Amino acid sequence: MSDEHNRIDVEINGVRYTLKGDNTPENMFKMSRYVDEQLKQVMRRNPRLSLYKAAVLVALNITEELFNLREEYENLVHILEPESKQKK
Repeated sequence: MSDEHNRIDVEINGVRYTLKGDNTPENMFKMSRYVDEQLKQVMRRNPRLSLYKAAVLVALNITEELFNLREEYENLVHILEPESKQKK
């Protein structure tokens, strides 16, 4: 793994952040836009929420998406495993 990291400045809910990581700048930008959109959506639906509470809800929503996708992935792997064993 390389010690080099990509850096990108993004804005989420009007606050600038510098992201640093192994991901491409394009992906980091897309991820930050997604978080920004989700945060704005939660805050529009619940205008009385503090930014902190809205951010926690966004984190939970994104985690739910992640868990659902992992479960779907595992189900697909389970379905495909017998096929790959038969081809060997």
